[in-house]
Parts: sequence; C-alpha cells; structure tokens
Amino acid sequence: MRRGPRGLFVGLSTLDIIQLVDHVPGGNEKLTAREQVVAAGGPAANAAVAFAHLGGRPTLLTAIGSHPLGVTVAADLEQLGVTVVDLAADSAEPPAVSSVLVTASNGDRAVASTNTTGHRLSPPEDLDALVGACDVVELDGHHMELAVATARAARAAGRRTVLDAGSWKDGTEKLLPSVDVAVCSEDFRPPGARTPVDSLRVLREYGVVWSAVSRGGRSLVWAGPGGGGTVDVPAVRVADTLGAGDFLHGTFCHYLALQDEVTSSGFAEALRGAAAVASRACTSFGTRAWLRDG
Repeated sequence: MRRGPRGLFVGLSTLDIIQLVDHVPGGNEKLTAREQVVAAGGPAANAAVAFAHLGGRPTLLTAIGSHPLGVTVAADLEQLGVTVVDLAADSAEPPAVSSVLVTASNGDRAVASTNTTGHRLSPPEDLDALVGACDVVELDGHHMELAVATARAARAAGRRTVLDAGSWKDGTEKLLPSVDVAVCSEDFRPPGARTPVDSLRVLREYGVVWSAVSRGGRSLVWAGPGGGGTVDVPAVRVADTLGAGDFLHGTFCHYLALQDEVTSSGFAEALRGAAAVASRACTSFGTRAWLRDG
C-alpha cells in the first residue's frame, strides 16, 4: 500500500478559543455562549490537520513555545497526526491566542488575534533536509522571512510550493517568485488588483504558474498555462466558517501531492475535492467536529 504523501507546512499556529453566540456583543455587554471549543488553530496548522486527516504525513514549521498554552497547542496538533517543529521552543511567552465569536444564525465569525506579533523566526539549520523529505510545501505568508527561505529551498530542491494567500503582506513580493501554486482568498489584493481576475494576472506576472481565488460559497476561479475556469462549491447549510479556507488549502495540497505532473484537469479536480471538504467543515461548529464526522 502506498503511504500518504509528505507535506511541510510553514506558518502560523495559534490557540483558538471559539464560542458560539447568538450575536456579537456590543460595548459593555456580557452574554453567555451556547458552546465553546478550545483547539490549535492558524492557517498553516489547520491545513496540516486536514492533510493528516486525509492520510498525509504533515510536518508543521512554526512558533509555539513552552508556555502551558503552547504545550496545549502542540499536544492537540500531535494528537491529530501533525509533527511539530517548534522554532520558538525555548520561549516561555504564551502563543498567539485567537478569540473567535461565531454567530449561531449564519456562521459568521469575528476574530481577534496577535498572529505573529513578537516572533521573528530564522530558518532552522536542517531546513534543506525538512524540505527534501516532503512532496509539497505549503506556506501561509506568516513568518515571512522563514517563508521566503523555505520557498527558495523548495525551488532549489524541485519541491512543489503552494501559497495560502489570505492577504497581501509585507514581503509577499519576495515570496511569489518561488511559488508554483497560489490559492488566494478574495481578500488577497496585490497592488493595483481590484478583482479576482486582476489577482490571477498579477500572480502570473510574478511567475506563479497555477493560481486560484476562493470566494466563500461562490465558485472558485482558477488559471493555469492552458487557460482557466471555475469550480463550483457545494451548497451546504453553514454553521461555522472558521477554518474553512485553511482546510481547503490542506486538502488541496494533499490532492496535489498525489499528482506527478499538474494538468488543467488535475488542478481543477484538486480544487473540487478541496472545496467539498471545506464545505463539509462549515456544517458544524468549531474546527474539530468535521474530523469526527468523517
């Protein structure tokens, strides 16, 4: 039996405190949440979780630290099949914490987080070995110095690189020349881009061969060397959209890693499979229930 593909995921890890509420409270208002979930989060971390759920073998290159909250984050990830390489293991500072309020009626979420504030990560000495041991490298654009170094190492080693482009960040222009595939949110707007088609054009100008833009419940728009197209997103009853984009990326990386050569049909099929998983994740509250449901 062929073992699952190996993936290296580089970027942000957080501790997510997720509460289901009837509405987002106003100023000086208190309310009681219906439910609560506490779990590891962050784009790269959640993508690695989805990759593992499908049978892949992910390694997460990130910053967590030795604070008790960080220990909780690392334990949660490792329990779900993610190998954690913590570049801030000696830090006693707490990890980034995301406070998330999910509105019960529509699944919308409000998020507050420090993200990568306080961490500047240098590439590890064994970066080339980590890259060489994987089939695909996914980067979420956080810890930009580390992301650029990893993408360049992957390009040199002939490993496929995938960018989770949630937003345009300082340094993105240095990262893109080493990116093979970019799957962007609709909020990702390169300078001068106003529409998804503009974003796809700019990515192509930076040398990104394959790219796509996700638009929530609407179809994904994609482009490649032979043209482009759209991929429909399954219609579901949305309970919680938190993490859906991350799970889309992790699933997409898994399907892409199984392809020896990327073709237009294979690229669209990987997007279609990823959209199906992301949609299923939206049907339950929190970022873990969908894993138990299959």
